[in-house]
Amino acid sequence: MTDSRDEPLVLGIETSCDETGVGIVRGTTLLADAVASSVDEHARFGGVVPEVASRAHLEAMVPTIDRALKDAGVSARDLDGIAVTAGPGLAGALLVGVSAAKAYAYALGKPLYGVNHLASHICVDQLEHGALPEPTMALLVSGGHSSLLLSSDITSDVRPMGATIDDAAGEAFDKIARVLNLGFPGGPVIDRYAREGDPDAIAFPRGLTGPRDPAYDFSFSGLKTAVARWIEAKRAAGEEVPVRDVAASFQEAVVDVLTRKAVRACKDEGVDHLMIGGGVAANSRLRALAQERCEASGIRLRVPRPKLCTDNGAMVAALGAEMVARNRPASSWDLPADSSLPVTEPHVPGHRHDHDHVHEISKENLYS
Repeated sequence: MTDSRDEPLVLGIETSCDETGVGIVRGTTLLADAVASSVDEHARFGGVVPEVASRAHLEAMVPTIDRALKDAGVSARDLDGIAVTAGPGLAGALLVGVSAAKAYAYALGKPLYGVNHLASHICVDQLEHGALPEPTMALLVSGGHSSLLLSSDITSDVRPMGATIDDAAGEAFDKIARVLNLGFPGGPVIDRYAREGDPDAIAFPRGLTGPRDPAYDFSFSGLKTAVARWIEAKRAAGEEVPVRDVAASFQEAVVDVLTRKAVRACKDEGVDHLMIGGGVAANSRLRALAQERCEASGIRLRVPRPKLCTDNGAMVAALGAEMVARNRPASSWDLPADSSLPVTEPHVPGHRHDHDHVHEISKENLYS
């Protein structure tokens, strides 16, 4: 039996959007998951303001790292590596996280691992359900992404099957919540109202589901427009808008398409399981319909608990630990913050001499 202390102890930093997340894992065991959110600062604008997010990350970074270390009961000197989201995400927000990770890694004499935000969303499931099957089919749905991904090795091989061609699912939730005057963020509040509504009350369109449409791509712009026009027509006629029925019918249209395409991809690729991640994976109806359709098709469903679905440092640490465990090369000290980092790059490796230099400076630890 392997001693758990032999497994990599890694700290992960996530700052791709409005959450300052710091997680610490040992192998596939979660030790700490500290989050400082700036969502309230963005609510009055009805969406995330990049400059506000970046400043919030700056203020929260050191206290959040200190809290994570305390929660995990470990010393920074004990870490085997520092992982950080290098992209995709908001450029300024990413830069704060990458800069902090470099500073800590250099001062501690530890390897630095710049990892992909989307691959991290897949890898976090290891903290909940154990090692990922290979290959893994993943449906990632969030405010910025709606993607179907197939990975044979989460550290080196992630293949895009399909993606949104316009609005991501999370964006559509935010926009419809705004039209309904329900506030921001839209996902949780629409989910709440939808539970008391009729999902069959209004026949909203299902984008890209025709026989000639791309099998795995998504489109929610047309749905968003159709819902907004339906609401406007009701108001123009002086009629009361049935908020709960609108929320339920809109939500059903989104999750119907997401789950239908994900199950189809599993069948076409011969994969007998499906992992769902990203902020929208916390949606109760998405989880229920996915479970129903997976069971009907003989597919095993893996969905992390809601807190691990939203952006967090634990997912970055999980992928970083996998990088260490599989002996992947560390990143260079000139690791960039890449707002459009493709999902085909699960991590950003560096040059061999940089990796050696990390171990050289570790002999004279700079951290005090």
